[in-house]
Amino acid sequence: MEKKAKIITVAGKGGVGKTSICACIVRRLVEAYPDKKILAIDADPAVGLSVALGVDVKLTLDDIRMSIVDSVENGETKEALELLSEARFRIFDALVEMPGFAFLAIGRPESSGCYCKVNSYLKEVIGILANSFDYVVIDGEAGIEQIQRRVMERVSHLLLITDQSKKGVQVITTIKGVADELISYDRIGAIINRVTNPELVALMECPVEVLTAIPADNTFAANDIRGKSVMELPADSVMLKGVEEALRKIDIL
Repeated sequence: MEKKAKIITVAGKGGVGKTSICACIVRRLVEAYPDKKILAIDADPAVGLSVALGVDVKLTLDDIRMSIVDSVENGETKEALELLSEARFRIFDALVEMPGFAFLAIGRPESSGCYCKVNSYLKEVIGILANSFDYVVIDGEAGIEQIQRRVMERVSHLLLITDQSKKGVQVITTIKGVADELISYDRIGAIINRVTNPELVALMECPVEVLTAIPADNTFAANDIRGKSVMELPADSVMLKGVEEALRKIDIL
């Protein structure tokens, strides 16, 4: 029987700490399941998750895609099958092995030289690769782009991140609507980050269950200013505790 990975997709408005929370999810999984295989996928063109996790990225999926597109546009005689086979092996070259987890960066959105067969094939390979792992955590760029790009057609958990702003809630409401049309998921929940007034959380009109409300974390901010990764956060960090609460409520931990 084919193993099915638990695929956790994190989405939300820019500037609400989405990538930081995503990195905390990876850390908690690494700590909770040292015997499990964990893959972090950065679908943000800025490759922010790599910084948060202390990963040095040398090759992205888009680098591989563009090398195939360039060879086709330059009239190279390689058969399509050979090119796609080469891409499959190069994806494994793009995997960065870190203590407790592996990392894959998607790179820029599909744009110039966008070959549908190449793109769909690479996504298929990501799907095959993902099922070599027990847990896959995906961080996408701000807004609904991650859902629209369909890095994965099916996820097990969709976590929507917002702050206390009305705009943040509007964005996750839109993301949920798009996700309902474009992908399938088993569980969904929201994390309210950088909470300054806990009493207002109950008044927020979230489109899904609120799993946790995380206060502004000065320890995390200081860690970030020093250029340290989430892996270097103290264990009693407010951010880490909040993420753990959310993961337990949605049955990931």
